[in-house]
Amino acid sequence: MHGYGKSGEAMPEDPLGFLLQLIILGRFNWDGSFVTCGSVVKLLNLKHNVRLHSHDVRYGSGSGQQSVTGVVAVEDSNSYWSVRGTSDAFCHRGTPVKCGQTIRLTHVNTGRNLHSHYFTSPLSSNQEVSAFGEEGEGDHLDEWTVQCGGSVWKREEAVRFRHKATDALLSVTGEQYGRPIHGQREVHAMSSPSQHSLWKAMEGIFMKPSESPAGSRDYSHPHTEF
Repeated sequence: MHGYGKSGEAMPEDPLGFLLQLIILGRFNWDGSFVTCGSVVKLLNLKHNVRLHSHDVRYGSGSGQQSVTGVVAVEDSNSYWSVRGTSDAFCHRGTPVKCGQTIRLTHVNTGRNLHSHYFTSPLSSNQEVSAFGEEGEGDHLDEWTVQCGGSVWKREEAVRFRHKATDALLSVTGEQYGRPIHGQREVHAMSSPSQHSLWKAMEGIFMKPSESPAGSRDYSHPHTEF
């Protein structure tokens, strides 16, 4: 896989097992009520109770890029996404994500970014959402703006993700795939806000800001929740 550790090194094939090892070693602490840059999270669609998911399965139509779906299963390592800044706006690890901030969501197991464009989604004929790029680097169509009610993205809060280039919202309306991903829901983008486009941060690793002296770039004090 192509995920990254905190120093840029490739993460192991079992990221959840790797994170559990770090917890045992005392590298993570419990704390924090907001989502921060560098966090690795699962995102739950509140209307359909599915987590944002991807895998090395390509669409058979549209862009032919890596598919993005929603899954009911809670314990699936293919549902982890890393919260990152954009190529134009770096986001320091542990910095709270602000409401209105533009971010990238990188799929941990494949290193591809949550992406959208004007291709048509295969089941609902909405706007296709895919995973694109290599090792965390794609293009401007990987950028999403976090829509929330306060100053920062709170973990208990329902939020929306608006695709910056097309102005469409990350959504699920319940259509299910057949083989080879039977039962998984289609994830797509829609122009109008609705209950289908509300998401919440769930399980994951939530980084906290560095406690090092000012000027230091040590962001090595994350915390976790599974």
